[in-house]
Amino acid sequence: MPEDVEIDVDKLHETIKEEVERKGGGFLRRIALTTAVFAAFAAVAALQAGGTVNEALLLKTEATRAQAEASDQWAFYQAKGIKATVAEASREAWLASNRTPPEAFKQTADRYAKEQEEIQKAAREKEAERDEKSREADHLLLRHRGFANSVALLQVAIALGAVAALTAAPPMWWCSVVTGLSGIVLFSAQFFR
Repeated sequence: MPEDVEIDVDKLHETIKEEVERKGGGFLRRIALTTAVFAAFAAVAALQAGGTVNEALLLKTEATRAQAEASDQWAFYQAKGIKATVAEASREAWLASNRTPPEAFKQTADRYAKEQEEIQKAAREKEAERDEKSREADHLLLRHRGFANSVALLQVAIALGAVAALTAAPPMWWCSVVTGLSGIVLFSAQFFR
């Protein structure tokens, strides 16, 4: 009886490898590869979603500031209108009493009317700035939603891939692939908006 039992380790290793391959090792590698690709896209899409929403919030803040400045200009415009009306009323009181009003009343009313034109122009410029910033922000929020939805699809694809790996169910993996590719297409589409 031999004292040492010889085991062909190389043959054993080959047999184990073949058995793993036969029972789904290649399938598991495909799942791992697609899941890794989906995870990479999900990470980039999440960064893009965060960046676009931050930029949109900044633009909305700038739009709000422009609106506040426009409101200030309109209040200033109204104040000048009230002052012009007071000057004109004073002039009318002089005329009603058949007296010649001082020229300062007319000059003051004319000056306020001219100042109102300049103030109105500034207010309209601020409103235009507000509208432009708000439109830009709305566009970015639309892109953000697209990026966020692509992240959700990619996460679902990753979860389906995990289920496919646990159950060794190729149809589940194909669902993962289709969902993940949909997420990648949606992610890519945001760059063309």
